[in-house]
Amino acid sequence: MKKIPKQEYTAEFMGLAVKRVNNGLTPSAAAKELGVNHQTLHNWIKAAAAGKLGSAGSKVVTPEQMELSGLRAENIRLKRECEILKKATALRQAQDRPSFARETL
Repeated sequence: MKKIPKQEYTAEFMGLAVKRVNNGLTPSAAAKELGVNHQTLHNWIKAAAAGKLGSAGSKVVTPEQMELSGLRAENIRLKRECEILKKATALRQAQDRPSFARETL
């Protein structure tokens, strides 16, 4: 099973997310609205308070790379869902088929 790749965000996106929380929106509501994990947003808030959000040591991510990262994660998630549905369909079909033992009773 493939590991879902870590999603990358631009420093600008992280900064805007932190600003939304600082302007009165709850972290959980902001995370849901922006489509990020609430723990990720909490980490960004802590980093911003320490002055380390988007610091020089962090990797520069373009908006295109951010979108590509999100699409890759979604692709893997959808493939997993498809695998589950295939297995469920096969199981259901196996249950619907009359077995030899049932016919003899």
